[in-house]
Amino acid sequence: MVIAFSNLHSESGLKSINDHLSRKSYISGDQLKKDDIKVYGEILEQPSSDSYPNASKWYQAVFAKLASSFPGKAVGVIFGSQTAPTIAAAAKKAAKPSDDDIDLFGEETKDEKKAAEAREATKASTKKKVSGKSSVLMDFKPWDDETNMKKLEDVVRSIEVEGLL
Repeated sequence: MVIAFSNLHSESGLKSINDHLSRKSYISGDQLKKDDIKVYGEILEQPSSDSYPNASKWYQAVFAKLASSFPGKAVGVIFGSQTAPTIAAAAKKAAKPSDDDIDLFGEETKDEKKAAEAREATKASTKKKVSGKSSVLMDFKPWDDETNMKKLEDVVRSIEVEGLL
């Protein structure tokens, strides 16, 4: 069964959730499911317990279960609507290029050249060095059990090829 809710940021959306939760503990049954998490994520703040008692109770229950699953404070996330005006203004100012920053001819700046040289230096130091040695493995098998293995070893060791040790 698919349950559809309209805009959860408006009073009509919160009312539809409140009405739906009047006969259930959770969105899709009597235990917490992914549907609850999805709806919880769409609601910006806890619904008023006076206006939407069922939705408020549900919101508190989901929050309690999520908070116990993920301990600690959420300090590393800021949503667009929660951004402080000073931070937003500074970000916009930094993002807007001035006329001096526009490079019409594709020339590298001194900083870019230094960064490229540093990358090349680290790339060169991490390359695998060639040892200049080769390893050759030969497997010699006698024709029969009467073959003199000592003589065969002497003949094989007498082979000399330039570059082989």
